[in-house]
Amino acid sequence: MNWITNYVRPRINSMLGRREVPENLWIKCPETGEMVFHKDLEENKWVIPASGYHMKMPAKARLVDLFDDGQYDALTQPKVAQDPLKFRDSKKYSDRLRDSRVKTDQEDTILAGVGNVQGLKLVAVVHEFNFMGGSLGIAAGEAIIKAFERAIAEKCPLVMFPASGGARMQEGILSLMQLPRTTVMVNMLKEAGLPYIVVLTNPTTGGVTASYAMLGDLHIAEPGAEICFAGKRVIEQTIREKLPEGFQTSEYLLEHGMVDMVVKRHDIVDTLARTLKIMTKTAIDTIIERPLPAALAAE
Repeated sequence: MNWITNYVRPRINSMLGRREVPENLWIKCPETGEMVFHKDLEENKWVIPASGYHMKMPAKARLVDLFDDGQYDALTQPKVAQDPLKFRDSKKYSDRLRDSRVKTDQEDTILAGVGNVQGLKLVAVVHEFNFMGGSLGIAAGEAIIKAFERAIAEKCPLVMFPASGGARMQEGILSLMQLPRTTVMVNMLKEAGLPYIVVLTNPTTGGVTASYAMLGDLHIAEPGAEICFAGKRVIEQTIREKLPEGFQTSEYLLEHGMVDMVVKRHDIVDTLARTLKIMTKTAIDTIIERPLPAALAAE
């Protein structure tokens, strides 16, 4: 315990009437260095107003933004074994889980909910990157499976928002087992004749990319998102060659046929609603009239 920081400084500040300023009051744009007030950033859906850079969006905020009036039924996080391998590196895995739960107020990296998007019922699954890098473990895999089962039971589409560093190393082979398990659920949803759309966000990497993140009927990507299996630095060290500029970004993958469209965050809800209503043969006149997103208008 640092007694100067945790005890002496607060006592001095209280006596002098000073107020502690939160460290995240201002957020720096990674591209331009511009400082943005955090409230302004939140109101703009975590997109830097001047540069258009898409910051990571919290999972809870993503669900509120997606569903009509921010209303949805949250799916219960399934109970699974905690720290089955009793793993420890620089600290215990159980301690990492506890710290991430305090930090994010979530049980694990996956949040899922069912609700309406412009009147169309769907199930949405979102990764919380701040929970151990959005990594895929037993709990996340089970939550994804339950979400697919709910979509099949409700006979409605499922939309996935991955943001992950890949499989969770602290769970070893048990984490890798979630790849085929979630892949089976994707196939079951498709066999039921229900649409599956993936909205790729920054970053989508590793085992998540190698499984359900690249198995959608339609792949939408946010601008500038890193989408890959292995990172650029790892590939360059392996093949001993310099990779092209912008390699593994949304725009590069769109140009090379790996994603179907790149859509700005402000247009994603409208794009999903229009696309899903076409895929489910919902009457066109039920679609809320809004300007067509640029990505679709160009086509």
